[in-house]
Order: sequence, then C-alpha cells, then structure tokens
Amino acid sequence: MPTVTTNTAANSALRFLNYNSMQSGKSVSKLASGSRIVQASDDAAGLAIGTRLNSDVTVLRQSAINASQGGSIMAVADGGLARIADVLQRLKALAAQSLSGVPTDTERGFIDAEFQSLLAEIDGMAATTRFNGDSLLDGTTTQQSYFVGTDPTDVILVDFSSFGGTGITNFSTSTSGGLSLSVEAVSTAVSATAAMTAVDTAIDVISEARANVGAILSRFEFRGQQINTALENVAAARSAIMDVDLAEEQSKLVSSQVLVQASVSALSQANQLPQSLLSLLQ
Repeated sequence: MPTVTTNTAANSALRFLNYNSMQSGKSVSKLASGSRIVQASDDAAGLAIGTRLNSDVTVLRQSAINASQGGSIMAVADGGLARIADVLQRLKALAAQSLSGVPTDTERGFIDAEFQSLLAEIDGMAATTRFNGDSLLDGTTTQQSYFVGTDPTDVILVDFSSFGGTGITNFSTSTSGGLSLSVEAVSTAVSATAAMTAVDTAIDVISEARANVGAILSRFEFRGQQINTALENVAAARSAIMDVDLAEEQSKLVSSQVLVQASVSALSQANQLPQSLLSLLQ
C-alpha cells in the first residue's frame, strides 16, 4: 500500500540497486584481475585449495630449475672426464711408442717429456672442471644434494666420492688421487711397460666414473620430465579453481549492468509515488 511517509517501493528499488551495483563491481574486479576469487568470501574453500596449489606450482618451478642445474653439473663433470680420457689415450699411445724397439734412448726422453706434460695437463683438467665455482674432479667437492619435488624428502643426493673405484672425488694423477699416474714414466722400455698398465687402469677408472655420471645425468633428466608433467597438471588444477571464466563473467557483468539500469529506473519511478499521492489531495 503506497503511503506518503514511507516509500517502501523506493527502499526496495534502492536495495536492489545497491546489490546489483555490488555484483557489477565484483564482476569488474574478477575480469580485471583474471581471478575468480578476488576475496575470501567469493569461495573460501576454493581459496584454501588454490593457495596450496599455487604454492606447489611455485615449488615445482624451482624444482625443475634444480633438476636442470643438477643435470648441467653432471654434464660438466662428464665433459671433464671425457677430456681426461682423451689425454689417457694419448698417454697409452706414447707408452706403446716407447715400448717399440725403434726409438733411441734420446728419443724416448722426448717421448717421456710429452708424457709428463700430459700428466700435468690431467691435473689441470681435474682442477678446472668447475660449475658455479665448485671444482668437480679435484677432490674439493664430495657431496651435493638437489631438491627436486614438493616434499622435503624429494632430494637427489650426488655422492661424488662414490664414483668409479677411488672415485670422482680426486682424479689427479698423484698416488693418493684417483688415477695414480704421477710416478709413471716412459723413458725406458721397462718403465713404459709399467706406465701402459697404469694408464689402462686409469682408463678403466674414468670409464666407470663416466658410466656413473651418465646414470645420474639420466636420472636428473627423467626427474625433470616428471616435474614438468606434474607442474602442468597442478597448474591446470589451480587454474580451474582460481582463474576466472571470461565468457561467463562477462555475461554476468552485462546482466548486472542491465539490472543496475533497471533499478535506477525503478527507483526514479518509486520516488515519484509520494508526489503523485499528494497531487490527489490538491
């Protein structure tokens, strides 16, 4: 029933105007942010799940980087071992040359000079095979761990000291190193025989170490692929919960804007009702 003192119709129209304006504002915020959940009241449970998934996405991205870096370290180590293996092959050839009856003692001295020079080069290679400042083949690096997952236990531990006999820990040529070649020489046929045996042993050590490094490199590569797959799936799940559906929200915005205009029109007409009632008394 219309009255002069209380305009119920106007109050109702104003209430709907405020509500529709609020809904329109929410749609604008969601479209502008790209997020379905702008504030906790939009979807409290979804926000909690989405926040956890977002955290997992962040950690998985870093884990993918960690796995890639771990693989890079193993590739650097393998490259260093490959270069040392090449030098060992040359050392074996020099020992074989010295063993031949063709060279004179003087010529064997020249062969031995190259042999000793290459031994020093192996030490240089072991010392300069580095990643991010850490030497990988000279004994200064023993263990490194790489976080590759979302759980604190998702760690790949690389024990450099466990690779190949004496280990990748120290591939220097000293007697305490992994190759034990420093006392070898090829200046005589007798010493060349012993040197060839020692070089063969060193080649076996390097080959075993490269096999172990290759296995760990493969592990990093497969773990990286697994992480990328998990990252894709978790990101998709997070998107389904947190990201706004542009088409749906645009439709809601248009609808709420139409309702705002209708509410404004209804409020204007409702505000004219008391004046219409007063005109009846004139």
